Amino acid sequence: MSGTQISSTHPQLPPTTEEQRISWLRLLRSRRVGISTFHRLIGEYADADAALEALPEIAQSAGETEYKVCPREVALKEMRDGQAAGAELLMHGHAGYPSALNDLPDAPPLLWAKGDTSILSRPMVAVVGARNASSLGTRMARSLARELGEAGFVVVSGMARGVDTAAHFATLETGTVAVLGGGVDVIYPAENAELARKICETGLRLSEQPMGMVPQARHFPARNRIISGLARAVIVVEAAARSGSLITAQGALDQGREVLAVPGHPFDARASGCNMLIRDGAALVRGAADVIEAIGTAQPRDRQHEAEQASLDIPTPPEKRSLRQTAELHTQILNRLGPAPLAEDQLIRDLETSAKQVSPALVDLEMQGKITRQAGGLLALV
Repeated sequence: MSGTQISSTHPQLPPTTEEQRISWLRLLRSRRVGISTFHRLIGEYADADAALEALPEIAQSAGETEYKVCPREVALKEMRDGQAAGAELLMHGHAGYPSALNDLPDAPPLLWAKGDTSILSRPMVAVVGARNASSLGTRMARSLARELGEAGFVVVSGMARGVDTAAHFATLETGTVAVLGGGVDVIYPAENAELARKICETGLRLSEQPMGMVPQARHFPARNRIISGLARAVIVVEAAARSGSLITAQGALDQGREVLAVPGHPFDARASGCNMLIRDGAALVRGAADVIEAIGTAQPRDRQHEAEQASLDIPTPPEKRSLRQTAELHTQILNRLGPAPLAEDQLIRDLETSAKQVSPALVDLEMQGKITRQAGGLLALV
């Protein structure tokens, strides 16, 4: 079961010098600059230095008179902490950055990676599920992950308790990627310290959060979009009707990935989410053969072809609008949005205008704190 895939329009202008990397980090860590805002600012101002210079004026026009960008010393400290932890900074547009994330509208500009980064070039599937997984669920996760690893897939998960932990342990020899909700150097939960160490020997720990960041609840939906974005398919082993695993599954559909689920007993609440997914069209999984039948064998993607295609997607700068036209567009956007999330492409269609006109207005409104972005590029009123 797959959803509509939204192609990325981010300009491929990665930093090439140490100072440019620091500027990217400063821009991303500046207050009220989220992922989408970062990409829009880079697209509009061509580089991070110009965007940093313009940011206080943008904030002032939004009513923030005391706005200050992230200090250079903060970015330098994060770079030093990363080096001390043995982590590598992967930057959007560089060769080492995972190509599977290039087609995401909210692709992480920066990723901290600890372990074997070459594993990112291999085909991946995600195995996710309940933290309080049953004995049968963890056995299924181990068996399924092991079979997929032996078939040539790298297994991606979130290093949480239960299904995630079982999937990682089963694929330590064949390759596994743990996407963390906190900093790549912060182990959560603490009992997975040995697992985290072993993952770095043959696989990879990955995070978009700053070094040393303790994971918080709001980090996990953003983490989940990376898990599903890296993978060809997301396989849900056990999940309640309302769970983070179902959020990952919905994000996978929004990203155009396949969603598959392991069925469970109707009386087991931990299986209700999986049964709902199957009812709604997700492929039923009894073993690795069902996954391979749905998504094909583990043939690597053509990275060079994807890079060439991405280079053709550099957008032209948006046309200048008068203050009155900008205010009118802001009003139209706010009138269209509500508490319920709305996809950006649907908003653009509703407004009957171009993305080049809407994108800068969304940046302004996000900086003003009037709208918020959720995983999958969804928009809502604050």
